[in-house]
Amino acid sequence: MISKKNRNNFFWIYIAIFIIFLGIFFLKSSFSNPKKIDQDTFFNILSKGKIDRIIVKHKEIVNVYLKKDLINKYQYDNPIESINNNEKNFVVQKNSLQYEFEIGDLQLFQNKFEEYKKKYNLDTIIDFKNQQDYTITKFFFDYGIFFILLILFWIFLFRRISTTGGGPGGQIFNIGKSKAKLFDENDNVKITFKDVAGLEGAKEEVEEIVEFLKNPNKYTKLGGKIPKGALLIGPPGTGKTLLAKAVAGEAKVPFFSLSGSDFVEMFVGVGASRVRDLFDKAKEKSPCIIFIDEIDAIGRARGKSSIAGSNDERENTLNQLLTEMDGFGTNTNVIVLAATNRSDILDKALLRPGRFDRTIIVDPPELNERKEIFYVHLKKLVLSKNVDIDFLARQTPGFSGADIANVCNESALIAARKNGESIVHKDFLEAIDRIIGGLEKKNKIIKPNEKKRIAYHESGHAIISWLLEHAAPLVKVTIIPRGKSLGSAWYLPEERQLTTPEQMKDEICSLLAGRSAEKIAFNSISTGALNDLERVTKQAQSMVAIFGLNEKIGNISYYDSTGQNEFNFSKPYSEKTAQIIDEEISKIIKEQYKRAIDILKINEKKLDMLANKLLEKEVLFREDLKKIFGERPFPDEIDDLLRKKKFNFPTTLNNN
Repeated sequence: MISKKNRNNFFWIYIAIFIIFLGIFFLKSSFSNPKKIDQDTFFNILSKGKIDRIIVKHKEIVNVYLKKDLINKYQYDNPIESINNNEKNFVVQKNSLQYEFEIGDLQLFQNKFEEYKKKYNLDTIIDFKNQQDYTITKFFFDYGIFFILLILFWIFLFRRISTTGGGPGGQIFNIGKSKAKLFDENDNVKITFKDVAGLEGAKEEVEEIVEFLKNPNKYTKLGGKIPKGALLIGPPGTGKTLLAKAVAGEAKVPFFSLSGSDFVEMFVGVGASRVRDLFDKAKEKSPCIIFIDEIDAIGRARGKSSIAGSNDERENTLNQLLTEMDGFGTNTNVIVLAATNRSDILDKALLRPGRFDRTIIVDPPELNERKEIFYVHLKKLVLSKNVDIDFLARQTPGFSGADIANVCNESALIAARKNGESIVHKDFLEAIDRIIGGLEKKNKIIKPNEKKRIAYHESGHAIISWLLEHAAPLVKVTIIPRGKSLGSAWYLPEERQLTTPEQMKDEICSLLAGRSAEKIAFNSISTGALNDLERVTKQAQSMVAIFGLNEKIGNISYYDSTGQNEFNFSKPYSEKTAQIIDEEISKIIKEQYKRAIDILKINEKKLDMLANKLLEKEVLFREDLKKIFGERPFPDEIDDLLRKKKFNFPTTLNNN
């Protein structure tokens, strides 16, 4: 097997040889071509007696042959100057054709030529030639060998590249071949199910698929059929591709891996050809697994393009994939795994049983699963003794496996930046701050009056979240700019599966507390609540139009889980209902805004105290709020955790 590097070296060697051939050809042509002169220059040379003979071709072109002892090995641009200089460094050449020129009237030229011969007593010969210079025979003898060698060279070159698969030629000859990478027993795939932390339900499903391939008789002897396909669905970074890699490491059967975009090509029919080639190879390697990552690149629902025929090639590729998956026999032992984070746009024919028999949901990890993921990624890090993985798992709700890996890596970089010998707990906290909120900007210039407004805004968030039962418990509040925010309040949201209207209203009130604090302190509001208002509006809208939590609208949801609404520009409700929805959304927001103002007015002195302390220290923690407000009136799990260890740990960012 020739390596890719060697194939590239051969390719450039062939190109160099071809350039040399062309150079020889054009060099020969340039040597054989005579220099152009005018008619007056010719007669000047003729008068010197230096011309041996001339040939008049086709009554319009005159070839001039100098006497052999006057052909200079140096080519002069001015022939008269070279002859007058009487150069002695002459060489005898086989072909003494040196110059040529054009004539108008042949009779006049011939008469003048005869006059010069008589006047200067010359022996120059004139000859006439009207036939073609090149016959087929002469052309073959002059250039035929060159062209034969050139043709043989190109045949050899393309065969070589086609065989090795390298270079442009290989791409042309193999354009319809599958780009799938094959992993078999010869490849050392080290990832196993032990490396996949969390995802217990998903692992159980794929482990059974591996068992199907290893021991199919266990299932077929009872009359069951081996599933033909399994679709992994989940948000980005949750471990779908990692799960497929673990299947490759565990199955010990040939494993074809490729992306959905590998089928897509600008040439018509290439995608379908690659699908056929992939499944032909899979049948030869049976039992085996095919893994198609990001299958939505070719699996998008058909017939939804606004331009007729714009997606014909992609749809042809999908049709071929559907045919191949449905065409498997029950005993082929070829299973198709696919992954996507956009299952709502997939074609229904692709999702039906018989193609993808199983749909495996890969959700973001829960608390215990995040703890397991941290254990996996912390194995390679040098940690100090004070790192508490329980704390890290609790402060990262909603983080995917990729996010947790990023936290671990970022903490190592922060520790290295500080020249630390190990990674301490504070490094992890700073890493989470950096990932969620962005880079801290301590040198950003903020006017004193703006800084004071920011302090009151963040203090309002802190107070309301401290005093409301269902608001997320506060961890810390800061007015140091970070990312796009000028200040931020950090919370530890409760991980819950269901949410009540009371909980959602408390969250809305907490979000509106920043603007409420500005209104009380300055009797005016600012644009700093943009992010708060965006989240409040979405929260209130979901209460009314999606979750059916509004009494006036009733138990009605206008949410479309199929994703069809993106292609339907009309509202799924009447104008009258739309007006009611707008009114109810506005009513909820106004009620909670007034509620926040009322609470802050009761605690106005404490609001001033907290804002001034925040201006002084720039960062306040949970303990600082306890000194001002006392214990939180509603119990939460943070207090239990902090009794053991006093750490400040941010999790959710409330931006301004």
